[in-house]
Amino acid sequence: APRWEKTMRARFAFATLAAAALLAACDGSTAPQRRSPPKPSFITDGTLDGNAHPAVVLIIMDIDGKPAFRCSGTAIAPKVVLTAGHCAGEPGEFSGLRVFTESDVEHGNNNYPFAGPNTIEASEWHAHPLFTEQLFFLHDVGVILLSKPLKLASNQYGKLPTRDQLDALKKGSASVFTAVGYGVQQINPVHVEEELIRMSAQPHLVQINSGYTGSFSLLLSNNASTGGTCFGDSGGPNYVCSSNVIGGVTSFAKNNNCAGTGGVFRLDRKDVLDFVARYTQ
Repeated sequence: APRWEKTMRARFAFATLAAAALLAACDGSTAPQRRSPPKPSFITDGTLDGNAHPAVVLIIMDIDGKPAFRCSGTAIAPKVVLTAGHCAGEPGEFSGLRVFTESDVEHGNNNYPFAGPNTIEASEWHAHPLFTEQLFFLHDVGVILLSKPLKLASNQYGKLPTRDQLDALKKGSASVFTAVGYGVQQINPVHVEEELIRMSAQPHLVQINSGYTGSFSLLLSNNASTGGTCFGDSGGPNYVCSSNVIGGVTSFAKNNNCAGTGGVFRLDRKDVLDFVARYTQ
């Protein structure tokens, strides 16, 4: 049986709260200090994304009105952001959410991690109705409804896959994804590099429809050659090849160093597509 107890959510926890983390994965003042969680996450061995994927945003989740966790997500419509279920949480888990839209939040015009310029507050957020934090990887998809639109060209928004689209993929270097997010850039036992900058990598498919992944997830490569995902990338898109079709969202990591493989929750299953459609129609 898959050893899911070894996986970790790939969201990033602020220093003031305990971290809970999973790693994810083409044919101050009053602001809390940022630091790495016990088991960090981000795009590793990747490249600066710049304006290549403007639909990808940084997400801050508040608990009791205070910034607590960081994730990534993708606008699939002007007022709808797609992310991981554990970034939307169980009902009542988070007191507020906001998204940051700049590619370089670290050096941008904003009031991170609070509301301010280049930031949009969420009006609602919902995880898959069967989502639980205990078994988050089984239904790890969520949506965030924005209080005002994120205006992009129509071809820049992320698109959903068709039903069971990923089943046709073969594992190996020919099946490439583009992973995008604001997570940790490097991590090892003595060094963590994490800047609030959108980055991308091109991991390839390692496992699909296996005993470990089940029918709901993928494992993608995570190494110096292909790059990969890590803490803070949770909820970010894994585009199919170089398209804007989101095959899955970054979900979990298998170890503390974001190395080897990363886990992605699939979006091409009927129950997932039906859930997201409730908020896009």
